[in-house]
Amino acid sequence: MASKITIRRLEPSDDRASFRSGNVDLDRFFQRFAGQNQFRHHIGTTFVAIENDAIVGYATLAASEVTARALPVAKRRRLPQYPLPVLRLARLAVAESAAGSGVGSELLRAVFVLAHRMAKDLGCVGVLVDAKPGAEAFYERFGFFRLELEGGELGDRPAPTAMFLELGAIPAPTA
Repeated sequence: MASKITIRRLEPSDDRASFRSGNVDLDRFFQRFAGQNQFRHHIGTTFVAIENDAIVGYATLAASEVTARALPVAKRRRLPQYPLPVLRLARLAVAESAAGSGVGSELLRAVFVLAHRMAKDLGCVGVLVDAKPGAEAFYERFGFFRLELEGGELGDRPAPTAMFLELGAIPAPTA
């Protein structure tokens, strides 16, 4: 029988040192910066997936914005031309030991619940993600589409793909 995955906010006492996703940049962020960004700087919140008392995945979120002109013409017709509030999925990673087990999908569904909460409480037109190279197909399965955003280069790192899913395409959470 498979054990249940619990998703909750990162806590200061969580052991992040042993987490390994296979992506050095995602692991380094989680181990070194997720805590200080959440607890000291308050610039993002990390949610962790827990299974058998171990962290098997995480998603880091922050409030953000997107301009209407970044959206396809058909999506922006009725939107104002000033920055629109979105929930940014800054990072999502799954432990190598849990790859292919649905942890990433569970984390993304939790993000969708938070997007609906943000829409109700503050305003939110959708979820914006900076998909790492190779992860685009994962997000496309959920309905995300690619955006053409202006931005700078990351030096020697491959540039992420900006992808968006409008709130209306995200199923409303059930009670």
